[in-house]
Amino acid sequence: MSGELQDEIGSAQRIDKWLWHARIVKTRTLATALAASGQVRVNKRKLARASQTVRPGDVLTFVHGGRVRVLKILALAARRGPAADARALYEDLAPVEQNTGRHAAGPARQPPVAARPRGAGRPTKRDRRALSALRRR
Repeated sequence: MSGELQDEIGSAQRIDKWLWHARIVKTRTLATALAASGQVRVNKRKLARASQTVRPGDVLTFVHGGRVRVLKILALAARRGPAADARALYEDLAPVEQNTGRHAAGPARQPPVAARPRGAGRPTKRDRRALSALRRR
């Protein structure tokens, strides 16, 4: 697969186009914004612009979805295909936690729900109904 694709599109591809083809982001506009934000590094160098080219073997480092992503580019694509094909374009190099099997920099965890004393904050549906019943009496 990768040999045929590389012959069709050459040995390099724009970073924003590759991010979109690899399904890292949903749209080309988001891919361009991510690449132009200055937060994407290619082989430890910050990108200067979204039109910079990448090649197979390059390592991308960036923050996306609340976690640090480290991806090694394995292949280039001529079009945006299914997710299974997109996953074949890169290798995720982020370390994996031993116990959970999730990436160490995994998705941002939700903070625990704060416990508050009864009656503090907004009334619940049950509280509103009780208040309405009291007012009717």
